[in-house]
Amino acid sequence: MSDNETAVGIGPTGVPLEAVPESDTEVCSREGHLAASQEALLRADEVTAGYLPGVSILNGTDLYANEGELVGIIGPNGAGKSTLLKAMFGLVGVTAGKVTLRGEDITNRRAHQLVPLGVGFVPQTNNVFATLTVEENLEMGVFLRPKAFRARFDFVTDLFPILGERRAQRAGSLSGGERQMVAMGRALMMEPTVLLLDEPSAGLSPAMQDEVFFNTKQINQTGVTVVMVEQNARRCLQICDRGYVLDQGRSAYTGPGESLIDDPKVVELYLGTLGRAR
Repeated sequence: MSDNETAVGIGPTGVPLEAVPESDTEVCSREGHLAASQEALLRADEVTAGYLPGVSILNGTDLYANEGELVGIIGPNGAGKSTLLKAMFGLVGVTAGKVTLRGEDITNRRAHQLVPLGVGFVPQTNNVFATLTVEENLEMGVFLRPKAFRARFDFVTDLFPILGERRAQRAGSLSGGERQMVAMGRALMMEPTVLLLDEPSAGLSPAMQDEVFFNTKQINQTGVTVVMVEQNARRCLQICDRGYVLDQGRSAYTGPGESLIDDPKVVELYLGTLGRAR
């Protein structure tokens, strides 16, 4: 390695990085994760997971979310972003490492076991019952606690008044943004302490995307910890407290959202022209 390569560094994808000014962005390290995550609500430690035996999408990924935080996960296609959420929610098998909630090991627990513990999940697609009404969708969200329906319905419709107005309308007839609101509302019915969102703005118009990000911030402001995977990297980083950049199944960079937006190496390698469009 030449002196110049030592000075500028090599990115996680093997691309040389230009010398850049210091920022709050950090290259992810095991030591840094352990030091920062001691009081975390949700943790993923050295998680390896995939969909086929012997084929790993995640390769020792670390992540943590503190109580009340909004954490964003961005990265190139195929980096393992959605797989990480699914692994934490018991939808993809973890073959190494562990996932903890309030210090309790929840690795490979099934989704129906995690919901009563306070973990909610909103998938990217097929996330509403299209033939059911809005109210019936929300009722399904509290299936395990039917007596809580009225109080939770009032909470969700106070947060999203349009759901109260459309309570008798079939979810399949709603716009994409409204269906996403129903999906989020249903996940909130069980009063989660942490909500996992898988690309909530995917396929929506720019106006509807803005509404989804506004709604996500609203949910977080009620005290719910949110971990969000998002294709719209710039908008995600604008609203999140901290962000992670995943690359090749590992956490490559982390830091405050605004720091990641402004970090030249993150922009060049992961955000491209979208990241530079201020």
